[in-house]
Amino acid sequence: MISVILQMAGTIALGHIWRYLPLGGWTADRARGALTSSVYYLFLPALVFAVLWRAPMGVDTLRIAGTAAVAVIGSLALMYAVGRLMPLSRPQFGALLLAASFPNATYMGLPLLDSLFGDAGQAVAIQYDLFACTPLLLSVGILLAARFGDSEEEVHPLKTLLKVPPLWAAVAGAGLNLAGVGQPDWAAEWLDRLGAAVVPIMLVALGMSLRLETLTGRQLLTVSPAIAIQLLWMPLLALGFALMVGTSGQTLTAVVLEGAMPVMVLGLVLCDRFGLDTGLYATTASASTLLALLTLPFWHGVAI
Repeated sequence: MISVILQMAGTIALGHIWRYLPLGGWTADRARGALTSSVYYLFLPALVFAVLWRAPMGVDTLRIAGTAAVAVIGSLALMYAVGRLMPLSRPQFGALLLAASFPNATYMGLPLLDSLFGDAGQAVAIQYDLFACTPLLLSVGILLAARFGDSEEEVHPLKTLLKVPPLWAAVAGAGLNLAGVGQPDWAAEWLDRLGAAVVPIMLVALGMSLRLETLTGRQLLTVSPAIAIQLLWMPLLALGFALMVGTSGQTLTAVVLEGAMPVMVLGLVLCDRFGLDTGLYATTASASTLLALLTLPFWHGVAI
């Protein structure tokens, strides 16, 4: 586990160095846009399609999705209760609600579970995110962002959800799987080759997204409840619910690690779009990512 974390940290660091040493004249923000777009529209759908086409699917799928939903909703409820006691503006409150509730289940969770458990780990990460976290983010999350932000944009969660390529890939892959259609060798080789690009690109892009300059004492004090909820409360919820519904073995470890992931980087886009406090969210995402490198081994030990 420690070796995997160190390898991930090294790859994230390469991405962050890009912020200070632009390669080929490409700034980190510009390059990140190109990299994440290629993952979102091409490489990740290929990986999702391939993995869910051949992954075992059954009761564990329901357990994984249920655990993710309980962890997200339980964390959202706690942050809402805590936030009402804090002197926050509406944009700040909205940013912390998103930060405390939605983990970086794909950008960081997928690489970690892939390294630990291979295809089985990839399948858990994909199901955890696409069968629960992403639908909740693009429905409840967007509605909250619109409510607490200062944007007048009309919100259509269903339309937004239908525009997610990895989700369509998940539906197609799961459909072929449940229909009993075998995955041909040529398709597996081609899709796996495309999907192999996901992990390194995701980690480099994550490093590009970190904004360490936002880690000031005052900001860290403000975001500390969201970080504590994301890194401590959410995995505890995931562990408790997973045990309650009979999850065991590698799947149990995997869902707890997914719950222990740091703040989702994609939330920065929602903060910009709906007028939430992007700087505060960036502080939470950056600090939680660094702290997760220390807390993830602990949760791995608890759930193993």
